[in-house]
Amino acid sequence: MAGRVYETWKGSNKFLFGGRLIFGPDAWSLPFTLLLIITPVTLFSVFVATHLRHEFFSNIAGDAILVVAILFTLLVLILLFLTSARDPGIVPRNLHPPEEELCDETTVSTDGRQTPTAQIPRTKEVMVYGVPVRVKYCDTCMLYRPPRCSHCSICNNCVERFDHHCPWVGQCIGVRNYRFFFMFVSSATLLCIYVFSMSALYIKFLMDNNHGTVWRAMRESPWSVMLMIYSFISLWFVGGLTGFHFYLISTNQTTYENFRYRSDNRINVYDRGCSNNFLETFCSKVKPSRNDFRAFMREEPSRNTTLAITWERPGEEEEECLELEERRPKVEDDLDIDEDAMKVQKEGSGPAHQRVEIDQMRVGSSERAPTIRSEVRHGNWGERSSPQEDATSGSLVRDSRSYAAAEEGR
Repeated sequence: MAGRVYETWKGSNKFLFGGRLIFGPDAWSLPFTLLLIITPVTLFSVFVATHLRHEFFSNIAGDAILVVAILFTLLVLILLFLTSARDPGIVPRNLHPPEEELCDETTVSTDGRQTPTAQIPRTKEVMVYGVPVRVKYCDTCMLYRPPRCSHCSICNNCVERFDHHCPWVGQCIGVRNYRFFFMFVSSATLLCIYVFSMSALYIKFLMDNNHGTVWRAMRESPWSVMLMIYSFISLWFVGGLTGFHFYLISTNQTTYENFRYRSDNRINVYDRGCSNNFLETFCSKVKPSRNDFRAFMREEPSRNTTLAITWERPGEEEEECLELEERRPKVEDDLDIDEDAMKVQKEGSGPAHQRVEIDQMRVGSSERAPTIRSEVRHGNWGERSSPQEDATSGSLVRDSRSYAAAEEGR
């Protein structure tokens, strides 16, 4: 029985409950984030909210302080779960490179040979709102990334509308969880403001009741002081994130785009106006996941050829050039033998008889150049060959030279 998709997932994600929940590889940071949220709220409920109940004439107003703190905390935790435990917009990777994107190009090797190659272009242009936008090819996922998509090196996935990878939530922030991330940091900001203001209010009540100074009130409730300090420091972090992403939403940018293309002065083709940008972020329908992690794996048919980013294939012209290169050394060697035979005839001190034969060999359908073979016959010492034999040998040598030159010209 074939396994499920999440069991053979090539990314670095972690899955829980049979692939129903997906986290990033740094999901270990989630318990720490939960501790940073739950601990101060618990201290606030025990040492501040319960005492504030007695400071109001109406019990309803006193109980509302505790209820609001608990509801705010639950809202923050739910938004944290929706941000970190769902598919952020992962683009399914291909099993093979796209064959339809192959294009023929010519490469020049070190020895000057031109070789036709078929390769996948690194970039291509697509139209977005009538404006050409260049997208890149991802070698890991073997696909052209959609506009505003980027490959996360931590999760090892291509994510649509990639904003950034947040270590505090242990997940990438993309098209499917960006609104929940913004609501998480903004609600955490409001929670920090609420805890800080209620703790300061309790200090104020202590000052009024005891007719004391601020320092005396702070000594009576040290937990209120600690919560005020903690909330103030946290407010700089989550409040800064809220303000920065508020600006990004109003201009329809992502964190990745803002940091990478800030100095390029590019035209933002996605900016549709402040109001439309907010409507697109918060009121548009969340895209369904493109991955069914609980589905069973389907066996892909094996391919006869393995495609790569770049591959080479010799053409007919190159094969003819290779055959010609193989012929040339053979013809040159044969001509050298021919010259040696002529010298032997002229000197008269060598062998008496010379015979030159031409052998033609065929390999497949291609014809090889003639091989000149010189065979030496020894006669009596000091005898010279007859004029008839010399004429016959010279005629055969001239025929072999003309044939070799014709083959070389061909």
